[in-house]
Amino acid sequence: MPTDDALPSLTVRRLRDRQQTDPEALRQVLAEGFVAHVGLVRDGFPIVLPFLYGVGDLGAGPVLLLHGSTGGGLFLDAGANGVPVSATITHVDGIVFARSTFDSSANYRSAMVVGRATVVPAELRADALRQVSDHLMPGRRAELREMTAKEVRQTQVLQLPLDAASVKVRAAGVGGVTRRRRGSPHLGRRPARRTPGGGHRCPARSPRTRQPRSMPPWSRSPHDSTRSPRDGRPGSPPRDEFRR
Repeated sequence: MPTDDALPSLTVRRLRDRQQTDPEALRQVLAEGFVAHVGLVRDGFPIVLPFLYGVGDLGAGPVLLLHGSTGGGLFLDAGANGVPVSATITHVDGIVFARSTFDSSANYRSAMVVGRATVVPAELRADALRQVSDHLMPGRRAELREMTAKEVRQTQVLQLPLDAASVKVRAAGVGGVTRRRRGSPHLGRRPARRTPGGGHRCPARSPRTRQPRSMPPWSRSPHDSTRSPRDGRPGSPPRDEFRR
């Protein structure tokens, strides 16, 4: 971890055993996410903004790439010298049901990256946008035309180095259970899974349009995208893991 005095402490203060220092843990959290919530101070007040992001490398090491418009507030705040920010990405993997609401919890993986976000130089912007696209829509660029110079100029990307980060993970069952009690409520975990849904065809396109490889199979209705990981039947909720 960096020792720069300008950065806040990245040591978890509560339940320190949940902090993950393996760089692979950070890589996995970032690889599975789409949205980063970016905090900064503007006009004396803290604000948090959501950004689509990608993870890439523009030649100086891995960075978080924040995508937006050249007229976006954070991009204007960055100016020529960058802006101090904190970016967080969180995955809720399940809700843990215990004998009391106090003891109930959640399984999660959360990453926080802090540092100075700077505007990607104009000569690297197209490459940064390609890396963001590859993160959000793997394989899609091969099916599309290349970006125009005008489109690149109208879009902006901030880069945030990944060398100052903290990862915290809970992946456990119900805590504080020593033995079963007669008449006790259900105890267990309810998984929270995020899986790609079926693609919805644009009404303006011909029904004979071929399904691109970068998209999941077409769905006839939004409800078709809810499938059980166990048997794949439409509308089947995820299986709960409960016990008495």
